Parts: sequence; structure tokens; C-alpha cells
Amino acid sequence: MKHIGFLSFGHWTPSSQSLVRSASDALLQSIDLAVAAEQLGADGAYFRVHHFARQLASPFPLLAAVGARTSKIEIGTGVIDMRYENPLYMAEDAGSADLIARGRLQLGISRGSPEQVIEGYRHFGYAPPEGQTDADMARHHTEVFLDVIRGKGFAQPNPSPMFPNPPGLLRLEPFSEGLRERIWWGASTNATAQWAAKLGMNLQSSTLKIDESGKPFHVQQAEQIRLFKAAWTEAGHARAPRVSVSRSIFALMNDMDRAYFGRDGKDSDKVGYLGGTERAIFGRSYAAEPDVLIKRLAEDEAIAEADTLLLTVPNQLGVDYNAHAIEAILTHVAPGLGWR
Repeated sequence: MKHIGFLSFGHWTPSSQSLVRSASDALLQSIDLAVAAEQLGADGAYFRVHHFARQLASPFPLLAAVGARTSKIEIGTGVIDMRYENPLYMAEDAGSADLIARGRLQLGISRGSPEQVIEGYRHFGYAPPEGQTDADMARHHTEVFLDVIRGKGFAQPNPSPMFPNPPGLLRLEPFSEGLRERIWWGASTNATAQWAAKLGMNLQSSTLKIDESGKPFHVQQAEQIRLFKAAWTEAGHARAPRVSVSRSIFALMNDMDRAYFGRDGKDSDKVGYLGGTERAIFGRSYAAEPDVLIKRLAEDEAIAEADTLLLTVPNQLGVDYNAHAIEAILTHVAPGLGWR
């Protein structure tokens, strides 16, 4: 395992039981947690994107703010729903945020997850063309986005511009060198993982996957990663790909940890249905003393196949507790998994 970071959904609720009671709390505490994680030596700060929900939504102001407050940690998303995105506008936002962060963005994108509202992307002005699905539209938006962030000119310049133009066709600005190689696709199926490999995107595999074989979650996820790597090799890309998996992992270090997460240790995979039709398998959570965690995580085939582990954090418990939870993993568990 080369990289360990955290993944926050940025939940907020006005409940008195939450330490994150407003959108402002969620955003500002996300920045503070990224700063704390960098100080602890974590490798990445990643944020989920959900629309029409009391969670983090518009990612680029947050990514830029984190980039301005930190200097080393990777900053990413897991994932941006491409059904909602104008790919050209997104390219400008991504270029700006990446330049502020001095090239540390790791953007996770995907078709997205089940929505809070019915066909929410239509409220954003997007609809699939006749005969296509919302997934087709997301992949088309993705292909356009990947093309324009290469930095190649494509727009015919105005012969009478307000400002002087460089020669040739114009590209979107600002352009950030290297961003194209730091785009990740969140794949829930084997086929979309292989598609991402062909396009030269890194792979994000989350805590759920479409159940394609009935095997345990970590086994299916490991098989997906191997298929992705094989497709990458077949595509002939010059660089090596990166792969991340997400897990809920808590080291029980004190009475507070045990009060929050100290269960009977028999947590297991779960099965549900996405959109009422697609059978999905959800990975188990891990909560135990550090030595027990190391043994259990060493048996997780997908963690062994990946180079990046994202720890999903209970952000409503506040910055201090989440920093403690991250530090416990980095200090007492990660070295036993070969981290650094």
C-alpha cells in the first residue's frame, strides 16, 4: 500500500447530536480536516459529491480552498457525477483548482450514484439524447472533458478579439499540465472499469459494486481491478495506472472508539438494490484493535491489488475525532500493511 487518505461525504444536519450542523460547517471543517490530515502524514484528502442533499456538492471551491491551505497532500473527489457537468466549464474550474494546488488534484468522476431527486440532471439543463441513457450522457461528458483538458487548441479565434490571441486554434484557459493523467473513474462494474482503462483513467473502486458473481465483495473488487489492469496493458498506455479502494476502518484505541464503533466484530458484506433493479454488494466495515485489523485487512484481496486506500470518515463527529481516527490507522495499522 503506497498511499492512504480519507474520503468524506460531508454530511451535515441541524441535529444537536451532530458537530456539523450547516453547510458552512461541512465546508470549513472539510478544509480543517485536510490540513490536520496533512500534518499527520496522510497522503490524500478526498470528498464525495452529491446534489440535492445535505452533503458536499459543488467541489471546486472546496478543492481550491484546500489547495491554498495545504502544500503536500493529494486533493481529490470520489466522485463527481458527470451527468450534471458542463465538461468545458468543468475543465476551467479543474484547471484553476489544480493550479492553486500546484498540481495536486486527483479528480474522481463517474456516472454517479442513485440520486436524491428524480432525474436531477435535468434541473441542471442536461438530458440524454434520443435513444441514449443517462449513463451514455455521463460517458459522453467525460470524453469531452478528457479531450479539452489535454490543452490542445480547438476553437476558431475571433479575427477582431478584445485581446490579442496566440497563433492557431485556442484552448480553454487556464490549462494545468499533467491534470489529464490525474483523472480517476469510479467504476461499479467490470465493464466500466475496462472502459476507463482504455481511456487512460485511473480506477476508483468504492465500498459497493454491482454483484456480478455472488462472490465476497473484496474478491469481486479484486477481480475488477485485475481486469482494469489487463485492459490498461492492452491499451498500451505509457504510464502505470493507479487504483484506489475505499473502506470504513476504525482502530479501537480508547473508550470513545469502542462506544462509537466497538461492535461484536462480525460485520459482513451486505446486498441491496440500486434503483430497485441492480443487485449491489456492499463491503463490510472493519473495527477492532490494531493487531486484529492488520490481520483482517491483510486478507482483503482488493486492498492488496490497490495502491491507494481511502478511509471513509464519519465527518459529523467533528474534526478532532476524525483526525484521531486517521492518526490511529496511520500510526498503528498502516505500517503493518506495508505503508511506507
